[in-house]
Amino acid sequence: MRKLAALALAVPLLAASPAATSPSYAAPAAAPTAATSAATSAAPSAAAGVKVVEDCVTSVPDPGSSTPVQICYSLFKPAGASRQRPVPMIWHSHGWGGSRTKDPAAFATFLDSRYGVLSFDQRGFGESGGHAYVENPDVEGKDVARLIRLMSRLPWVRQDGPGDPRLGAIGGSYGGGYQFLAAFTSLERRGVPVLDAMAPEITWHDLNESLAPEGVVRTEWALALSAASVPTDALPPRVYKALVEGAATGTWPDGSIPGTEDMPEFFGRNGPAFHVAQGRRLDIPVLLGQGTTDSLFPLQQGLANWRSAITRRARRDSIFVAYNGGHVLPGVLPRGISVTSDPCSERLAGGDFEALSKRFFDEQLKGRRTGLGGYGRLHLATPASMCTTVRSPAPTATLPVGTVTSPTAAGAPLAYEIAPGPLRLAGTPHLTGTVTALGVRNRAFYGLAVGTSPADATLVQNNVLPLDEPSPVVGQPRRIALPSVAVDVPAGQRLYLLVSALSDTFVGMSSRTPGLVTIEDTRAHLPLLSP
Repeated sequence: MRKLAALALAVPLLAASPAATSPSYAAPAAAPTAATSAATSAAPSAAAGVKVVEDCVTSVPDPGSSTPVQICYSLFKPAGASRQRPVPMIWHSHGWGGSRTKDPAAFATFLDSRYGVLSFDQRGFGESGGHAYVENPDVEGKDVARLIRLMSRLPWVRQDGPGDPRLGAIGGSYGGGYQFLAAFTSLERRGVPVLDAMAPEITWHDLNESLAPEGVVRTEWALALSAASVPTDALPPRVYKALVEGAATGTWPDGSIPGTEDMPEFFGRNGPAFHVAQGRRLDIPVLLGQGTTDSLFPLQQGLANWRSAITRRARRDSIFVAYNGGHVLPGVLPRGISVTSDPCSERLAGGDFEALSKRFFDEQLKGRRTGLGGYGRLHLATPASMCTTVRSPAPTATLPVGTVTSPTAAGAPLAYEIAPGPLRLAGTPHLTGTVTALGVRNRAFYGLAVGTSPADATLVQNNVLPLDEPSPVVGQPRRIALPSVAVDVPAGQRLYLLVSALSDTFVGMSSRTPGLVTIEDTRAHLPLLSP
């Protein structure tokens, strides 16, 4: 009954979420068919001259099992590819709850330009077997290694050396996670990332911080991700149970209660943050796409990947693009915005993110000069669908805000003026001050807003971040993270700090006792640019 209750709650949330700007993000799919056998078939596709192979590779068993798992894929060979005329490969996978793309028309941009394509079902989804361990190096890491070996043995694929196909990768959300997994796993095991370039979108840096910043669960997304795993029984039962219970209790399960799952431990190795902590950096070109209005893997997750997951040298050959889109839920409390646009890809490549990806791979995989600019920079969309370009997201100015007080447990959002327009911001702000909160499990949610007055102040990009004080504190210095933003504040409007006792993204996560959270000597550290 618990699974059914979660599904009933979460599926409408997924259905209500606008499609991501990027076409490579796959929304949760209906229940797939049973896993196919490893029998291979090849037939002409609807696209002239493209050959399609549907098959599976055998990978390692799930932890605790002795049964090998089949990982299934669709392989697209473009017209004219041969041992004499080998082509680079584009690797693709789907979002959480989705499945691989079987229609070659979806990859026409690449196939028509003589790239091969391989799209695969990740473990636990589509026609692949097993459970999803959410890009664990010891599980899904073996899956991607099997597929790399497959591509390295195709005679019509360009090879840079033994076991080293010329390879780029695309995909959003969970389909971005496998890219970092593949690159870091091969870096760890072979000393080099087998990927030559990659274009991950709306994906994470640190899963624990994404799903539960400061230990406060993003309730709507925990339920939605749990529900999306139900059709294929994708998650291990204990992890499914922990996500649902975390959403219900407001506490990110950490194993401190006997019999409960340790979610920080489960997700501890599943993303770039783990590899960065081990001293690894990717020294390859990366086209990073992130959603400014994304409330699951928000903009600062992508900026963390840009800052720490790739080397300084690699950043010179990389591009960061933020568009209005991603994993988006309606922003009602506090009030947010609803904008879908990609002005930066348009400015850089004359089209959408797929068009930008094509030019990026032409340059990085084929060595073809296309005139593409924007390397080494962050290109961030504003709510007004303008594109702001910066070198760094770091704060450049500190402005006093004074005393900021929020009721806990209940109450309307409050807006505190920071500065009048015109202003231009692009990057990652934060607050400092001394916090006093006398209740138990004190929580408040903070974000930047713009309006003509406190009454009409609206969150810049649909996101807030929590402050969590489990015990009473008096006058304790704190640094409070704010969501990353890009916004122009015109003359006649003002920039505000918005603080709320409630958040619909963190529904049910407010303080457990009524009271106040007060920040004295509050200072806003802002990434201010010239207006």
